[in-house]
Amino acid sequence: MLTESEVQKSFRKLFNGADVTQNLVERAEELLDELRPESPLRHRLHVELEELRKLSVTDSAVAR
Repeated sequence: MLTESEVQKSFRKLFNGADVTQNLVERAEELLDELRPESPLRHRLHVELEELRKLSVTDSAVAR
């Protein structure tokens, strides 16, 4: 099991300048699974991940 610090650092590296893809989202979800269900960090990163998904969908729709 990773520490919260390791999860947060890895999460940031995943999305640093990268396009949001299904593969990245799945990898981020795997990182979140490393955290305790009651972890405030897990909740915060989950919210961020949902926002990134929405932005990705919006950007894809605008590009068409």
